[in-house]
Amino acid sequence: MHEWALAEGVIQTANRIAEEQGLEKVVEVTIKIGELQQVEHEILEFALEQLRTPTMKNAKFTLKSVPGKLKCRVCDEEWRFSPNEIEEDASEAIHFVPEVAHVYISCPKCESPDFQVLEGRGVILASIRGVKKDD
Repeated sequence: MHEWALAEGVIQTANRIAEEQGLEKVVEVTIKIGELQQVEHEILEFALEQLRTPTMKNAKFTLKSVPGKLKCRVCDEEWRFSPNEIEEDASEAIHFVPEVAHVYISCPKCESPDFQVLEGRGVILASIRGVKKDD
């Protein structure tokens, strides 16, 4: 379950930023999650709750999905893509080895499997709101 590793990374990064910014407590953490990452939001939320630190005792964790957007390298067509658009076996294979996506996905215009991911990949700590120690 990579959600726990992702949660650990988010918590560690948020703590580091809070410390650097002189925050006494963190009020909200916003996390953007690419749909192509195929993260189980419920598991990630649970992991964040379990791993929260005293600085984040009452923090709200907000998860925002970022849809997948691909661009064909042959004809420059751009399109939205969701892992739900392909069979479950293919989706699972891509989940574990993202490079195999080119075997299962092709451009809707020219059918080339040569594309790049523009959006919808990764987990990004988008923002942290908190209260400074001086306040």
